Amino acid sequence: MASALRCTLPSSDKRRPVGEVDQGALMLMLTYVEAECLRLGAADSAHHAAMAAALLPGPVTRPGGSRAKLS
Repeated sequence: MASALRCTLPSSDKRRPVGEVDQGALMLMLTYVEAECLRLGAADSAHHAAMAAALLPGPVTRPGGSRAKLS
């Protein structure tokens, strides 16, 4: 099953390590949760999702390249 999580980059034949794919998926989900919480007016919940994303190892960048803003 772990091999199903591997993906190839569109512009490359190199495979990304499973950990990178998992981390990217978590960041994407947390970013989505944060955005939905903000849309629903749950600012505290959105803040918690942003803090959880900031705890992931590696650079704190959101999908699309914007930096996470924690205040």
